[in-house]
Amino acid sequence: MTALEAQLIVLAKAPVPGRVKTRLTPPFTPREAATLAESALADTLEAGASASFARHVLALAEQRAMPGTLRAELPGRFEVTAQRGDGLDERIAAALDDAYAVRPVPVVLIGMDTPQVTPGLLETVALPLVTGTADAVLGPAADGGFWLLGLRRPDPRLILGVPMSVAHTGQAQLGRLRAARLRVRQVPELVDVDTAQDADHVARAAPGSRFAATLAMLRPGGREAAAHEAASPRSAVMSR
Repeated sequence: MTALEAQLIVLAKAPVPGRVKTRLTPPFTPREAATLAESALADTLEAGASASFARHVLALAEQRAMPGTLRAELPGRFEVTAQRGDGLDERIAAALDDAYAVRPVPVVLIGMDTPQVTPGLLETVALPLVTGTADAVLGPAADGGFWLLGLRRPDPRLILGVPMSVAHTGQAQLGRLRAARLRVRQVPELVDVDTAQDADHVARAAPGSRFAATLAMLRPGGREAAAHEAASPRSAVMSR
């Protein structure tokens, strides 16, 4: 497939214990929550790298804190840039603006909280921007936020000041886009990972993902089951 004349941005935090996925603790420890965040980011980057975009960007907070294992596995298609701004609205607006300044083609931005996303879905939501049948795409999240924002021509005024991380974030962002008289295409709602219940839902939606495997290992009895499976004669035969 010919690459879409569009860019994909993954806006992410380095998976540092105590700084990411704090709503997962409890039941998970800060280190376990960071491990889940790392697996979610890895799944997201893998899906993004497999999607046919002309440019792939990882806009990362705290680049130096990125684990070596994840840095080594970073798909080669991704350019790593630093986030700018304080609040989430500022960081989203800056990431979109920076990408468009480098390459003036439509930009699609997602976070690291939806590891169930697929390359096909990302390409599908970008297509209306590329063909000019939509000026914006917005992917609502089940918690009232949004998991994806795509703009044909990014403008910081479309994002700055939108209240983030509240129950009406998605509706507020949609209202801002419509107030600017943009043609908005809404795309499928997804659950993003904030709570342990969310994590279970996402793992069921993507049973073959690294995230699902990590969650299963961290659940009570998970490590013991994994060790038993690895040590079983059947596993030994299959690994040859």
